[in-house]
Amino acid sequence: MLKCRTVWRKLAPLAKSSSTLCRQNVRRAGLNNGRTPVCVPAAHMSSGPVGGGGDNLKYALLVGAVSVGGLVYAVVTMKSDQKRYEQRIEELSTRPQKTSTKPTAAQIQSEPPAVPEDQPAAAPSIEEPSPPAEVEAPKEETVPETTTPPVADSTPVSLKLPAHAPYLLIGGGTASFAAARSIRARDPGAKVLIVTDEPDLPYMRPPLSKELWFSDDPAVTDTLRFKQWNGKERSIYFQPPSFYIRPEDLDGAENGGVAVLNNRKVVYMDVRGNKVKLDDDTEISYDKCLIATGGIPRNLQLIERAGEEVMKKTTLFRKIEDFKSLDKVSRNVKSVTIIGGGFLGSELACALGRRSTESGLEVIQMFPEKGNMGKVLPEYLSNWTTEKVKKEGVKVLTEALVKSVTCKDDQLEIKLKDGRVVTTDHIVAAVGLEPNVDLAKSAGLEVDSDFGGYRVNAELQARSNIWVAGDAACFYDIRLGRRRVEHHDHAVVSGRLAGENMTGASKPYWHQSMFWSDLGPDVGYEAIGIVDSSLPTVGVFAKATAKDTPKAATEMSGTGIRSESETEDTAVSPVASDTPSPAAENKDDFGKGVIFYLRDKVVVGIILWNVFNRMPIARKIIKDGEEHADLNEVAKLFNIHED
Repeated sequence: MLKCRTVWRKLAPLAKSSSTLCRQNVRRAGLNNGRTPVCVPAAHMSSGPVGGGGDNLKYALLVGAVSVGGLVYAVVTMKSDQKRYEQRIEELSTRPQKTSTKPTAAQIQSEPPAVPEDQPAAAPSIEEPSPPAEVEAPKEETVPETTTPPVADSTPVSLKLPAHAPYLLIGGGTASFAAARSIRARDPGAKVLIVTDEPDLPYMRPPLSKELWFSDDPAVTDTLRFKQWNGKERSIYFQPPSFYIRPEDLDGAENGGVAVLNNRKVVYMDVRGNKVKLDDDTEISYDKCLIATGGIPRNLQLIERAGEEVMKKTTLFRKIEDFKSLDKVSRNVKSVTIIGGGFLGSELACALGRRSTESGLEVIQMFPEKGNMGKVLPEYLSNWTTEKVKKEGVKVLTEALVKSVTCKDDQLEIKLKDGRVVTTDHIVAAVGLEPNVDLAKSAGLEVDSDFGGYRVNAELQARSNIWVAGDAACFYDIRLGRRRVEHHDHAVVSGRLAGENMTGASKPYWHQSMFWSDLGPDVGYEAIGIVDSSLPTVGVFAKATAKDTPKAATEMSGTGIRSESETEDTAVSPVASDTPSPAAENKDDFGKGVIFYLRDKVVVGIILWNVFNRMPIARKIIKDGEEHADLNEVAKLFNIHED
């Protein structure tokens, strides 16, 4: 119809000009014959050749021809338009439901009554995929509502993700959760997105090698709930699922929230563009970003080169899935060998050793040092700890350097450099942690060559709008110099501070983080600062009582995660005990005590051996950085000689 109008607009001026020309010629002919113009048309047209009658006839024929031609053109154009219209309707009806929505219906309704037969042809094409909608066909706006859910379900998950996150946290561990909680505390409406390659919500790692192994619940691998040494039960997760919002709902969250995107890994950072790319090519931009990627368990190169069969029988312990896997293995094999004598190796050895008394599982621990935790504890205390581990049912092989590992007859054969051979069913490699700095290259971030990890300033900032916390951060300690710490308390404190600074706090990192380790419910210690057995040490010990155990400590603090009872407050002028130190201590009785680590005669590290809830005092001693003439007097600050 629109084209018909266009044709008419083109023909109308031509017809008008022809009619005007005809009238002018008639007037001209009348003047030439001296007659009145009014009578000229009738007289001349009846006589034919008289005057200007022949010309008038030509003009009349011309006008008639033009009119007929215009009418024919209009009819042909209308038929052609009608045909193309029908073809378009047919094409739309064959398209998927998503495309044949309101615009097509609007076009149908806008057609004039001249083509009413086309409306029924168009209506079924819209309503066919959704029969119930036929009753409400006049309400065209209901069509998108009935077709949207199926389209959303078939859309790739990546399209649901927010394209922008004001606060983007890379990594789903303790540091990220602490940062998220800190951000929300300072900015209640903040929208925080945590991206993690793990399938789980943020959780605490310490119980994986401690309390979970001592649970009496056979379904502990499913519930991941455990009893602390004080008997109270709690979950390994920081918060239940209801605490978080879905990633696809983050944009529309009026009051903000924390969303966790699981099973996704950030593989590229565009620092200038303030955006990241995920492993499925999804791009997410950010205003502020935290890198808290933690670390990756190290493995022995000789195990990696030993082949697939050996690797299948080797566990690198780090995540929930590793705990579940090792728990299953330990119930189905006869022998497990732990390589490594540090915190993790010794904790797992004691945990599995306790199980060996019930199931007959053989537990072997081997390491190159002379005793358990030989890189941390002074030799005399390391040897005492080794005897304690043996009493837990563990066969300990000291000064053991692995030469090769092979698989024979479905068992692993471990050859040591001194000729000893150990046959076992499964290996747990607990030989340290490698900081995850995979994003350093694409982000252009500096990695410390001595300690590893991303180098950050005192505010934990690596570059503008980028902070780093947890195991992956190599920070500058105002007292002890540049360091990198791999412990729970450091993850909590550094994550919390990074979150504050991401919201504009600009606070330096001065907190001396602590760490702890438990060798079962009866022996445990807390440490702070630089604890390296290569440093000079001074130990002051006393006889332990029933309250000097990890179990008693949790009963007093109410939590098994002892760093949760810690604050950033330093001890306020602690008063030393008036109880005199015993004149002589049994050198073989290390029930409880304090070990001071010295550098240039200044205390740089402290271990509280079965002494709990005294960490603020130790923190203040290190912060003061003073020389002490008699560390026995300093030890009195911890009241270790009181019953």
